[in-house]
Amino acid sequence: MEKVTERFMRYVKEYTTSDPESETYPSTVRQTVFMQKLADELREIGCSEVELDKFGYVMATVPANGFEKAPVVGFVSHVDTSPDFSGENVNPQIIEKYDGKPFQLKNGVTIDPKDFPEVLNYIGQSIITADGTTLLGADDKAGVSEIVTAAETLIKSKNIKHGKIRLGFTPDEEIGKGTDHFDVKKFGADFAFTLDGGEIGELEFENFNASGAKIKIQGRSVHPGAAKNKMINAMLVAHQIIGMLPPTQRPEHTEKYEGFFHLTQLNGNVESAEMQFIIRDHDFTKFEAKKKLLNEIVQHINFQYGKNLVELEIKDQYYNMLQKIEPVMFVVEIAKQAMLQAGVEPKIKAIRGGTDGARLSYDGLPCPNIFAGGHNFHGPYEFVPIPSMVKAVEVIVNIAQLVGKMKK
Repeated sequence: MEKVTERFMRYVKEYTTSDPESETYPSTVRQTVFMQKLADELREIGCSEVELDKFGYVMATVPANGFEKAPVVGFVSHVDTSPDFSGENVNPQIIEKYDGKPFQLKNGVTIDPKDFPEVLNYIGQSIITADGTTLLGADDKAGVSEIVTAAETLIKSKNIKHGKIRLGFTPDEEIGKGTDHFDVKKFGADFAFTLDGGEIGELEFENFNASGAKIKIQGRSVHPGAAKNKMINAMLVAHQIIGMLPPTQRPEHTEKYEGFFHLTQLNGNVESAEMQFIIRDHDFTKFEAKKKLLNEIVQHINFQYGKNLVELEIKDQYYNMLQKIEPVMFVVEIAKQAMLQAGVEPKIKAIRGGTDGARLSYDGLPCPNIFAGGHNFHGPYEFVPIPSMVKAVEVIVNIAQLVGKMKK
């Protein structure tokens, strides 16, 4: 418990926010700075084949111990934190033996069971939060901490028998670029698991199909006193686009397998405006229909104004990993068994988001997702119970032992 807690408290203080506007890879130098420290730490705990490549990926090996002919299993997590909220100068703190009452952080931030009832599941446990001025970064520093702690446990515990294990740490997952340059062949695992899930017990092998949409609107600025039949207010055109999308298909009105359009950015003036959306759906047919609807809205507005006022660019980001996991469901069964051995009840659900594992699965590396323990990611209400992280470490160790007994 002390090891994974100390590691997590240290890691979240590292500023590793990714930047969606950057043209570099990784998108921020600060991620590479942390990756170098991580590579050094992996060497210190006894990992072999530790490499930080030019794209900012760190890969390492836990050498086989007793089961040299077993399949190679991998564990993957990302080091960047979301640009949705500040990840600079994170000040983690431990709420000892949570008593079930609201607890106040800075800036008027309160984690109140009335708003976040899941916190009541952790009464009596120690919980880590930030101080209310930043996100915490459990997404995915919890996963990083758990993988490194499990690796150290396996290396130091000579009586735990296992095969070769590969570790992978990625940048830029939060901006949809986490595996753009990930070399699956070099990684060399037969299958892997991302440690990037939420509450204890989560086991996921379905995720959203995802795309990003950028919209540019060219208006016409004219003095408002002489604007009749001349002015085209780009901001109001943006508002028209929003109004033509189904309001029930916004994140705040959806759950489970329901997809959405999410407006993530809007800026501009009378003369010009830009919008960014993310489009999500588990069902591929519905996903394609959402993209088609946005295209039709843009075409309608351009027809209405008699000119190409609006430009739309849609780029797919990742797809639902389900069809790649279904042929190798034994991988999921391994994770389920490892959780049960740790006294954790598996909670199989679809991810309302995505992981590096989604794209890795399409690149030939089956990669379901396992809980890392955190809640309320990407904002100041984020928290992670320490016992959940401890159990994640135990699950990783159990997986290593179970895979060790398999034949290649």
